[in-house]
Amino acid sequence: GLLLGILGFYWITGSFEFRELFEILNNLISNNGVNCLFATLCAFLLFVGAIAKSAQFPLHVWLPDAMEGPTPISALIHAATMVAAGIFLVARLFPLFRVIPHIMWLISLVGIITVLLGATLSLAQRDIKRGLAYSTMSQLGYIMLAPGIGS
Repeated sequence: GLLLGILGFYWITGSFEFRELFEILNNLISNNGVNCLFATLCAFLLFVGAIAKSAQFPLHVWLPDAMEGPTPISALIHAATMVAAGIFLVARLFPLFRVIPHIMWLISLVGIITVLLGATLSLAQRDIKRGLAYSTMSQLGYIMLAPGIGS
């Protein structure tokens, strides 16, 4: 999804540079120079790549299983080197997502569901590493909710 979103926005704007991409896309959307459905689809694909990396709601199943591994590996994952990359991508692409309101609603919805699901599943765990993984997932949901509500 991430690669298709990147290629779609390159096809629309002709640039990989963030600043140029944001300026060109803002001009095209405000002047109706681009199909909004295609821009929304490309933004959705970028967001799907980010939620897969940051263990958000539909694609969260890998994190508890990965945390059950050896302690150095789970410490590396929990230290946010792995899971923060998706949230950093969403924060970096925030000017792009801001001009597409449907994606902002989706970011907020995914963040809220991840918060509630992670907290609920964390309470039900008997294994400390799985509980920590679900707690991490819940906190990542809070972080994902922040760009979704525009802060």
